[in-house]
Amino acid sequence: MRHDDARDGSDPVNGNDEAPKTGLNQGLANYGDEGFSLFLRKAFIKGAGYSDDALNRTIVGIINTGSGYNPCHGNAPQLIEAVKRGVMLEGGLPIDFPTISVAESFSTPTSMYLRNLMAMDTEEMIRAQPMDAVVLIGGCDKTVPAQLMGAASANLPMIELVTGAMLTSGHRGVRVGACTDCRRYWGMYRGQEIDEAEIEEVNAKLVGSVGTCSVMGTASTMACLSEALGIALPGSASPPAVTADRLRIAEWSGRQAVINARTRVTPDRILTEKAFENALRVLLAIGGSTNGIIHLTAIAGRMGLDIDLEAFDRMGRETPVLVDLKPSGQHYMEDLHRAGGLITVLRELKPLLHLDALTVSGRTLGEEIDAVPAFEQTVVYRFDDPLYPSGGIAFLRGNLAPGGAIIKQSAADPALMEHEGRAVVFESAEDMAARIDDPGLDVNVDDILVLKRIGPVGAPGMPEAGYMPIPRKLARQGVRDMVRISDGRMSGTAAGTIVLHVTPESALGGPLALVESGDRIRLSVRERALELLVDEAELERRRQGWKPLPIVAERGYRKLFFEQITQADKGCDFEFLRPPSMQGRVPR
Repeated sequence: MRHDDARDGSDPVNGNDEAPKTGLNQGLANYGDEGFSLFLRKAFIKGAGYSDDALNRTIVGIINTGSGYNPCHGNAPQLIEAVKRGVMLEGGLPIDFPTISVAESFSTPTSMYLRNLMAMDTEEMIRAQPMDAVVLIGGCDKTVPAQLMGAASANLPMIELVTGAMLTSGHRGVRVGACTDCRRYWGMYRGQEIDEAEIEEVNAKLVGSVGTCSVMGTASTMACLSEALGIALPGSASPPAVTADRLRIAEWSGRQAVINARTRVTPDRILTEKAFENALRVLLAIGGSTNGIIHLTAIAGRMGLDIDLEAFDRMGRETPVLVDLKPSGQHYMEDLHRAGGLITVLRELKPLLHLDALTVSGRTLGEEIDAVPAFEQTVVYRFDDPLYPSGGIAFLRGNLAPGGAIIKQSAADPALMEHEGRAVVFESAEDMAARIDDPGLDVNVDDILVLKRIGPVGAPGMPEAGYMPIPRKLARQGVRDMVRISDGRMSGTAAGTIVLHVTPESALGGPLALVESGDRIRLSVRERALELLVDEAELERRRQGWKPLPIVAERGYRKLFFEQITQADKGCDFEFLRPPSMQGRVPR
């Protein structure tokens, strides 16, 4: 269910079905003399002090995404050492190597713009260098999906090792952690509830250590989805970054990588239809980030599988939200870890899961669940007494989003999920920045904010600007939520009644491009409807007058991006990186 590669043991030139080469013997540089190629490779690596005994062992590559610009990966050196220890304990040879590192708050125009570049880097460096398995160290939002996309395409035995969440801290007696609390305090500052001195004070308290966001944002969501997919070891999603548990998971990942290399546990044996259905269930049950659906769609696409969003929505109606973590609840990732981690969630979901799905541990998901004892805790709710009765994400359709849109209903205001209002339109992120705080802005609390041109092409890179700020004059009146609609994304740490991923996007002439201030829009989460209440004749008149803005990209990655980027319903992957034909749809 994936496009062909040359790691299946066959010779792509001569068509031979030889046993696959291993260790240093594989992927030799082409000098026209295979023997000399291996001789030269060994000569150079022996310059680093390796013995023949070491070089004859199973090689496990370790991807290092540490960077001074990425505090979410600040524990990468310790994780690498622990993985190396595990590899050597199992008799293998660990070799770490770098790929690019993508950090959410340090990447312009957006980390999503660079996700596919990192996926390409990951895939090509796995293919280019001799290794029998790879441990992928990632954490910050787009790094884990980038690694899974690239490594899945390379189809070499792999294990994802997330860096883990940061620790929480405290501000004036209140427990805080990035980044839901970042947004909460910034909203309070905009609403003049706290002053400049306090916002500066809390700025130094929100991030208690290295590691990813401490709430159920995109990073924590992808950690949980990696474990649910079976591509990360059981129990690996929740240990905080700076704990001994995280280092023990890293050591185990090294040992297991050697075992999986010898038994050829390749990603296509793990990332199956059943695995993706399990992950979709978990995404709904944890109140996970809306970004999770885009990333799962991209990863599944690499395996030749389409995600059926309408079937996903039907799945959501029978899958409750069970995890009481911000932004849908009250707790933090370290609390989920103390409550038993993701296994506690999986145990409650057992009747809905494919328990026979294989994991990288060598055991099935069901066996892993049964191996961990249950105990009383207060973070994960029981299936028959959930936090919310239906899944965290709902899929919407209508004449405003013929290709679909989504809303994180578990983080929305229930009073706004059935709402009709007047559109207040911003033509771009720049237009919004210029006018959102204007005291003369014609806006009231019942209006619907609409932001255009922040989709995959329009921004470019689909930034997390879908979390539009409440207009300052309303924020100062105490308004905390409004219906907001865009073709962009929002951070998994954000909350609000926010419609995202409107497809097709406005930059391509989708219906969102035709919305004008004063139009009426109807949102019905109950009916899964998003409607622009303008007659078709008027919309056709506007359509005839619409002209796309020019896209300027003369060279480099930006040019490739504009030529190849797909819409949200295909995971915003590059078209040429997807298989030539898809082999199935999930959920079934």
